Amino acid sequence: MFGLFKKKSPVEKLQEQYKKLMKEYRALSVSNRSASDAKFAEAEVIQDKIALLMKNENEIS
Repeated sequence: MFGLFKKKSPVEKLQEQYKKLMKEYRALSVSNRSASDAKFAEAEVIQDKIALLMKNENEIS
């Protein structure tokens, strides 16, 4: 219950966006190939941002 008020890190926020985009990608893949590909491209950009943030966090530590 107390987790409701926990602030999310930038990585956690990006991970949520990634999951949402992948869900939309899968749903669109059966009906609209171009929209599906666009969602997948957006998800890849988010994944790259996550990787960059994780790398920066590891270098600081």
